[in-house]
Formats: sequence, structure tokens, C-alpha cells
Amino acid sequence: MGFFSRKKKETFVCPMTGILHPIEEVPDPVFSEKSMGEGFAIELTGREVIAPLSGTITATFPTGHAYGITTKEGTEILIHIGLETVALNGAGFEIKKKQNDTVKQGDVLVTVDVDYLKEQGKSLYSPVIFTGGEKVELLKTGDVRAGDEDIIKIQ
Repeated sequence: MGFFSRKKKETFVCPMTGILHPIEEVPDPVFSEKSMGEGFAIELTGREVIAPLSGTITATFPTGHAYGITTKEGTEILIHIGLETVALNGAGFEIKKKQNDTVKQGDVLVTVDVDYLKEQGKSLYSPVIFTGGEKVELLKTGDVRAGDEDIIKIQ
């Protein structure tokens, strides 16, 4: 009798530490009205933003405020750190991964100076959007930590 290792499908993990909110609560209609897709937002309190699934970085902004990841299965995720943070021209963001990099779940994408963003008057609501049409059900709200499982169900 042989042992076969079947690769288990990855479970989505929380990309950052903070307070999980329904996407409808984001104070920006582009996100709250789901024009880019369904998802959720985390009011960022931690410094690191990690890859919630393994895949390829398909989009990065030179300012470090947003990342697109596509998995081998074709799931597309946009992680947008804070609101109106593009105006900071990269200040407060230390980029760790760039476009076309392959990432493993849990790899750090960017380190964020949360205090600096606050000092600049930027919202720390950070939308996580599924841009490929997936439906997302929140399994919890409130405090979450980077790497937590069972925060959402993707349908």
C-alpha cells in the first residue's frame, strides 16, 4: 500500500492584522458599491501585508499601495492598502515583492508605516477584492491577524 500525497487546495488566509469589515462599510464608493468586485476590508493595525494565497504578482503599483495576485487556479485578488494612499508617492511603504514575482502564501508583500499613514490623514481601510467575479461570504468580523484562516468563504 503506497502513500500518495495529494496537494490540498490552499485555504485563503487573512493578508493583514486589523479589524475586518464588510466591503459595504468602506468609505469609498468604488469599493463599497462593489464596482471592482466582491470582498472585504481590513482596517489595518499591523505593519505587514502578506500573500493570502500562493500565486503570481500580476500588478504592483510603484507607490507600493496596491497588489494584484493571480493563483494557479485563476483566482484574482486585489489588495489595496489604505484609501487615497497613492497620493503619498510611496512614502510609508517598503515594497518586498514586485510584479511578476511568484509568491507563496504568507510571503510579505509590503511593510507599512501605519503611524505615518495616520499622520498624513489617510484612511487605513484596506479593501481586499476578488476581481474575477467570485462571491465572498464573511465568516467573521472584528479583530483578525495576518495568517488567520476561516475569515471568509469564497464561492
